[in-house]
Amino acid sequence: MWVLMLPALVPVALFSVGPLLYGIGLAFTDARNARDHETSFVGLENLVQLLADDDFWSSFRIGMIWGVSVTVLQFLAALGLALLLNQDLRLRNVARVLAVVPWAMPPVVIGLMWKLVYHPDAGILNGLLGTDVNWLADFSLALPAIIVVGVWTGMPQTTVVLLAGLQGIPRELYEAGEVDGACRWRRFWSITLPQLRPVIVAITSLDFVWNVNQFGLVYVLTQGGPGGRTRLPMLFAYEEAFRYRYAGYASMLGLAMAVVVLAVLGLCLWRQMRETAR
Repeated sequence: MWVLMLPALVPVALFSVGPLLYGIGLAFTDARNARDHETSFVGLENLVQLLADDDFWSSFRIGMIWGVSVTVLQFLAALGLALLLNQDLRLRNVARVLAVVPWAMPPVVIGLMWKLVYHPDAGILNGLLGTDVNWLADFSLALPAIIVVGVWTGMPQTTVVLLAGLQGIPRELYEAGEVDGACRWRRFWSITLPQLRPVIVAITSLDFVWNVNQFGLVYVLTQGGPGGRTRLPMLFAYEEAFRYRYAGYASMLGLAMAVVVLAVLGLCLWRQMRETAR
């Protein structure tokens, strides 16, 4: 059996587990780059430096605002769209295909497209609003602007999962609710949401992990600017590793963020297990 599994296990070990273990080891060294052979073990020195770094905490705060905002808004928009696509509408299949178009587009393409939308002179948004705002360079508007892009980008995946969950709810439950005189809102609150709870916990947890670790989309849009207002943790790690050549420190940053994400996932799993056990 192990021989049959080797074709799948070897790529995972080479391209996932191996680099992961190497990165963890690098976090406890003073390596200047990933191929630096003249490194020394520094223990928790990188972690101590990280916890005292104001730039890291600023990036962490922005990352949490981004991750929570995009995940929540993404879920709400996807739930509304999934409920709509679950209705017996004309051209429903066409609408479902169009709804997942952003999901099929690479982050770089999405970033370039939205840069054109937000362009201060030739952008569609300013043309519609009759303004000349530089959305991605404004200190107060840059983060909300990229949050909108993040929601638009990730909504299709969440919609597909929620739509699958909606289609798995037995129709008999809604028929029983109608017999009992429950209105549409009551049926949604008492039948749809409880039945979707496992799906909601799973997809929002995955979305949060994906959003917190976002890099390509935001890098194309703003590269962390203006003035670090959109510098997510992964952008901060990228700058430390490739611009300032502190691979060990950047690896510790990545390890710290992994611990935070695992803690959030563990909390979600624990709450879900408690709800299931009741």
